[in-house]
Amino acid sequence: MRPNLFNLIFIATVLVFVTACFCSSGREDDSPPSRSVSSNTESEEIDTGSPSAGRKKDEGDFVVEHSEVSTARYAEIDRQVKDKKLLENAADKLNRALVLPTDIHLRTKSCNQINAFYDSGDQSVTMCYELMEHFYKTFKSTGHNDAKAYEKMNDAVRFVFLHEIGHALIDIYKLPVAGNEEDAADRCSAYINLKELGEEGVRAVFAAADAFAIESKGNTVDQRSLADEHLLQEQRFYNSLCMIYGSNPSKHSNILTEGYLPKERAVRCQTEFTRTVDSWISLLEPWRK
Repeated sequence: MRPNLFNLIFIATVLVFVTACFCSSGREDDSPPSRSVSSNTESEEIDTGSPSAGRKKDEGDFVVEHSEVSTARYAEIDRQVKDKKLLENAADKLNRALVLPTDIHLRTKSCNQINAFYDSGDQSVTMCYELMEHFYKTFKSTGHNDAKAYEKMNDAVRFVFLHEIGHALIDIYKLPVAGNEEDAADRCSAYINLKELGEEGVRAVFAAADAFAIESKGNTVDQRSLADEHLLQEQRFYNSLCMIYGSNPSKHSNILTEGYLPKERAVRCQTEFTRTVDSWISLLEPWRK
């Protein structure tokens, strides 16, 4: 049966976090457009002499762009996105949460590839319908029924979307990244999901971890995968579990007791999670409304 994908209303659910991403999971796909940080021109600051002094000027918005669907099987997805104004509602909440130095475009469309990406060339986040379908098939392949596969697809898409938002914020805010940007974007998504979204966020990080684990079984570790800027799916699996465990070791103790995460890594996860949260809170503070 064809999925009523947006009965899950993934974008509206994703952006509940706004008090404050996983690019293509298929390594066989071409890399998305450049995510390199743009030129080092600082945004102007507001100097009011008040406690809000030092915060940034709001010179942009999250802007929704719809494109025509050329693939018939995605027509229903596109219709629901437009009818329910999912992107519009998401943009409104983001615009009320963060100030921007420039516009960021939010798009869902058919991309002719399994992908999701941030494009620094035009400051846009694109979620491809092919990626959503890929997640559904991935979870379906493990024996989940339709309803469960759609649910886990929705959760994994939330993680991916916030990963790409992480890339966007790193670029437009010119945030320092002391390490691998792909890992930083994963940790941005984990931070928002686990700190801001409650149980929905926990499900999203678990779903991403499940997808990484499933996909790793079909991947061959070769020179190309080792040279890729993304971590191996196996590493992203353990990093995701570490973030979940570190967010609440007593609540998620089964991750350790059932052997999903080695003890040698688990003992450091609470510190890893705390540092991730503190770092992102500090980096985003000047840009909060």
